[in-house]
Amino acid sequence: MELDKIFLAGVERDFIIEIVGRSVIMFIFILLILRLSGKKGVRQLTLFEVAIILSLGSAAGDPMFQEELPVIYAIVVLFSVIAIYKLISWLVSKSAFIRKILEGEPLIVVREGMFDLKHEKDGDFSQMEFFSELRNQSVEHLGQVKTAVLEVDGSMSILFYPAEEVKYGLPLFPDKYKPVDSLNNQQPVSCMYCGLVVWCISDSGSCTRCGRKDWVLALKSIRV
Repeated sequence: MELDKIFLAGVERDFIIEIVGRSVIMFIFILLILRLSGKKGVRQLTLFEVAIILSLGSAAGDPMFQEELPVIYAIVVLFSVIAIYKLISWLVSKSAFIRKILEGEPLIVVREGMFDLKHEKDGDFSQMEFFSELRNQSVEHLGQVKTAVLEVDGSMSILFYPAEEVKYGLPLFPDKYKPVDSLNNQQPVSCMYCGLVVWCISDSGSCTRCGRKDWVLALKSIRV
């Protein structure tokens, strides 16, 4: 295998230095454009804004190494994209309809200590992802959570029960999230899918809320 042929065939060594300069220039302009967008982090980005970022990356990438593309073309594209972004952002601030189309709506994940089932068939509904996000915010079980909302930027907003109002709930950590072997327990159990807590399971063994048949011992520990 000839490494020189693979890595250096047709390379113009003088243009390598030019690529470095082009890359530095475009990187600086990308930072400037992102600063003008007003966003401070990826967690704040909506799907619409992610599309803008991808557009910026595509426009900035080609002139970094394509000799026939002057850098000024990319700069014009970058400022055009950010102008479009500012215009659409203004329209979004004026129209709830446009905002809903471009950014979506907040999704209620947990309501009164149980998973909200209205969006269970949505593509965005992933129980394991919600488990992970809730654990990251030190939630041990759903009985600690009054309301949890998945924001349009992907962050989770949580309203907790006061310590004296915490109730039995579905455990979220793997060591406790295990099916019970027997349904005859002195401790309430929770549906492993929707979080419904009951002291007595129906004769069919099914959850009266979602119809599933998998149960786990519920917890009632308060947040530390």
